[in-house]
Amino acid sequence: MKIAIEAQRIFRANKHGMDFVALESIRELQKQKDGNEYYVLVAPGEDRCLENSSNLSIVEISCPGGYPLWEQVALPLAVKSLGADLLHCTSNTAPLWCPVPLVLTLHDIIYLEPRQHRSPSLYQEMGRHYRRLVVPRILKKCRKIITVSRFECDRIRQTLHIPAERITAIYNGYNTHFHPLPDTDLHIVQRYIPQKGYLFFLGNTDPKKNAARVLKAYSLYLQQSIIKRPLLIADLKETYIDQLLQQEGINDIKQYLHFPGYIPNSDLATLYNAAFAFLYPSLRESFGIPMLEAMACGTPVITGNTSAMPEVAGSGALTVNPFKPEEIAGKLLELEQQPDLYQKQKEYGLQRARQFSWTKTAEELLKVYQSINI
Repeated sequence: MKIAIEAQRIFRANKHGMDFVALESIRELQKQKDGNEYYVLVAPGEDRCLENSSNLSIVEISCPGGYPLWEQVALPLAVKSLGADLLHCTSNTAPLWCPVPLVLTLHDIIYLEPRQHRSPSLYQEMGRHYRRLVVPRILKKCRKIITVSRFECDRIRQTLHIPAERITAIYNGYNTHFHPLPDTDLHIVQRYIPQKGYLFFLGNTDPKKNAARVLKAYSLYLQQSIIKRPLLIADLKETYIDQLLQQEGINDIKQYLHFPGYIPNSDLATLYNAAFAFLYPSLRESFGIPMLEAMACGTPVITGNTSAMPEVAGSGALTVNPFKPEEIAGKLLELEQQPDLYQKQKEYGLQRARQFSWTKTAEELLKVYQSINI
């Protein structure tokens, strides 16, 4: 079978969740001896993180005018010219017209749900409206819909009335470079924060990441902790953090914060290893790969008790009501004050992470491809 895979953003330098899901899944498919020919359709970018092989060809598509034109015009034309048998779109949206059977990975439908806050950037706001326009229309045309957790599978079926046989849940994995390190590279750590043993929060400006409540929880932690560990915040700019501190009335905690902005994936394993604990109390997640990355490094995780997070983190995880900063602070203090609990969480996380891998993800994707009658 000639399988075209849309992976428009994987060559961009500052990758995020869905980009890594597409990239790591493709890398595993590339290893398979399944007789398929894979054509990966990408936009040009500076990080050429994937190479051609005997069963995989990279097809770069240039299209002025932004993502919608790339997806709606350039992508289906490229698929047609390749003579592909199947198109798999990996990042929530797809062409309204597609010349071949379509498989879609629909990571979530957060953009179809009521929201608490307006998106803080014009880019996010435009993306939300684009998805709201496109997704309900393309789902009728998909031969198969893939999502990333049982929670999200049920949510999509109930909200959009999708027959159960047309949608399936395939779990994400995590990269194998996330593992316990015998020696932490202090040169990497000190690019971002002066010392080990800090608290780590990987957020962005999306309201679901719950940054304001995390900062409020951290202020409550500082009031009660003897140690007062600093907080490393990835992917947030100082101006946005200042806005949140002002909003919450906690400007006094800024001296404990470190906010280097975007952190390359290649440095994250070291930073997880050097952290005392990882904070991931999102309001809403369809999966939550960073939880697995931290667990795989042996770092205790505090996560939310909503949406797919309990499903991924498992029954032994430390979960909190993400709407209550005092619960987040309380769990941090428990980890700090109870060495037995801390060690138990390290061991639990390592065990839990082993249940997920990109190899398993690719094997499940192959089953979906093989189920499509061309």
